[in-house]
Amino acid sequence: MLRPERMSKVSVTGSKRVIDEVIETAYEHHSLHVTDYDGSHEGFEPGESLEGAEEANDRLVTVRSLESILEVDDEDAGPTGVLDDDELEAELADVRERVNELTDRRDELRDRVRDLQEEIDRMEPFAALGIDLDLLRGYDSLEVVVGEAKADPVEDALAAADGIRAFEVFAGNGVVAAFAYPAEGADDDVLQDALVGVDIALLEVPEAETSPTEYVDELEAEKRELEADLEDVETELDAVREEAASFLLRAEEQLTIEAEQKQAPLSFATTENAFIAEGWIPTSTVDEFAAAIDDAVGDHADVEEVERAEFTPDGDHHTEAVHDDEGREAATDGGPEASEETPPVVQDNGDIAGPFELLVKSFGRPKYSEFDPTLLVFLTFPLMFGFMIGDLGYGILYAGIGVYLYTSFEDTLREMGAIAIWAGLFTMLFGVYYGFDIFGYHAYPHFGFEHWAISKGLGPGATEWALSWLVLSVLFGILHLNVGFVLSFLKNYRIHDLEHALYEGGSWLLLLNGAWLWIFSQHVAGPKPGFLFDSISVLTLGAIEFSGFPVVVGYLGLALAGVGALLLAIGEPAELVEVLSPIVNVVSYARIMAVLLAKGGMALAVNLLAFGAYIGEGGEGSFHFIFTPSHLEYVQSHPDSYELVFAGLTTAPDMPIVGLVVGVLVAIVGHVVVLLLGITSAGIQGVRLEYVEFFGKFYEGGGEPYTPFGYDREYTANE
Repeated sequence: MLRPERMSKVSVTGSKRVIDEVIETAYEHHSLHVTDYDGSHEGFEPGESLEGAEEANDRLVTVRSLESILEVDDEDAGPTGVLDDDELEAELADVRERVNELTDRRDELRDRVRDLQEEIDRMEPFAALGIDLDLLRGYDSLEVVVGEAKADPVEDALAAADGIRAFEVFAGNGVVAAFAYPAEGADDDVLQDALVGVDIALLEVPEAETSPTEYVDELEAEKRELEADLEDVETELDAVREEAASFLLRAEEQLTIEAEQKQAPLSFATTENAFIAEGWIPTSTVDEFAAAIDDAVGDHADVEEVERAEFTPDGDHHTEAVHDDEGREAATDGGPEASEETPPVVQDNGDIAGPFELLVKSFGRPKYSEFDPTLLVFLTFPLMFGFMIGDLGYGILYAGIGVYLYTSFEDTLREMGAIAIWAGLFTMLFGVYYGFDIFGYHAYPHFGFEHWAISKGLGPGATEWALSWLVLSVLFGILHLNVGFVLSFLKNYRIHDLEHALYEGGSWLLLLNGAWLWIFSQHVAGPKPGFLFDSISVLTLGAIEFSGFPVVVGYLGLALAGVGALLLAIGEPAELVEVLSPIVNVVSYARIMAVLLAKGGMALAVNLLAFGAYIGEGGEGSFHFIFTPSHLEYVQSHPDSYELVFAGLTTAPDMPIVGLVVGVLVAIVGHVVVLLLGITSAGIQGVRLEYVEFFGKFYEGGGEPYTPFGYDREYTANE
């Protein structure tokens, strides 16, 4: 699981007479990651598409266009089956003709409805005036202007105009109609000239003889008729969609397969009579692939395993040549015996850890030469997430969200659902560990554990637990980083030798463990906080008493760290400036404890505000929620036994119903907020620790995805 699936490079050499059969067989086998011809074979040229490729692509474009117009989706699929070429051509032509006719009609109706609506909108100002449209135009001796403006400025401008003998202004709802009788000898358009300085938006008078209201009614009636026709067209299109959707999905799949097969030779090396196709294939399927080609074309094509890619973690894979029966290295004619290509990556993490490939790919797909950290992320990310949230209620909701995503979607959302399920399960597990914590409420007394000792560290007198979680976070960081440095050591040992591994991986291992051995020792114990040692007893509930490693272990730690620094100085002197990074990196894991306390504190604050709380007898122990006014009254009447922290909304004695409703709403909204912030804070911090602290020690990413030549049929079947 820490390595991708092993890959082999194969060469398929054959006669051009059987190229169609070879392509079809390789396509159906769906295992060969074809590589483009690089010009390395003497006498060979890049191939050309097979006959009919352009026609297949044109028809595919048509099908996809029709699917877009009809809004066809996967849910419209019908039973699978074989689609005959003649049947496809005939039905496609019929569907295209019907759809084109209906869409042309629909577009025409939509344009007409839009024009009518614009005309109706244009008539609104005239309807506000209440003057028949034929009275607003057609005069020989009068000039008329209609526009959106205030009446007073228009009247003032006309009164001051020299070229106007008389005028009349009608106004209504921000629209004015000005009638002017020009003076003798006045210029044409004297009315508009007189209004040049007035803020007015002129309107064109429609060509109609009726009143504006009647005209609008006529337009509305015509619009309704057109909308009814448009609805009929939409209904016809829906009927076409219902009839043709399944066909279009099958046609798209068949044409996609046909187009890809006919364009496959573009990646081949070809001559007039022969071809060579090369690519990568999982080593475990080479024999099966060769047998499939042999069954299809017999001796007319030959499959050779040219090389097998070795795993080396230096970023450049190493390959070993495959030898034939006589011990000679197999190689394609005229080609090199071993390529410098990087094999594509097939991650192999199984059904359980597989969804966590999503988190790894978000950082970068592993190179073929690298360790695949998916399994390690699967083992650590849900653990960190659950530790940071640790609540039965939230865990159930996270798992429920995960189940919904996992069962309702495919691909990325399905993988996210699986991750959420695991995160929810660990959140529930730690919720039990933290005293049966349910939405911030410690329910352990209800389960028969009245004296439960484990706490998140938020209750009165529970500071030792908060500090203990800090120490546990640090210990987890030490373990996590050790795994990363060990992988770095193995990586350098594999590609170089022990010396390089010691310089580039062993040095950091010695620095990390040496420094923290000294920190947890009694050497120079004075400045070291006592909780470093006391926390071990707290975490083990007193089973282990730890006062620090002996002084001699502290000296040993310093010696190890010194050797690590020396190795670093010899092998990577430029990195000496980061000699303290093993300490800093581990301290970064304190964010786990910080999120634990922050999220627990937020849930506690929500409950305090909603339900109120008091501290147990003698002012010691955990917070106890009040919930009801009568309970609050009882707590307040016994101040010697109970310390009231906050009264709460649900405990309001004057308005018990209102207080209860408001308190419950506050609790629901508050916990939803905490739930969402838990995803962002715990999720982001967990991912950050994986990407920055852990991956940075051994992992780069940037691998090529494995994209085998072929297609997983969904809507069609092989003939």
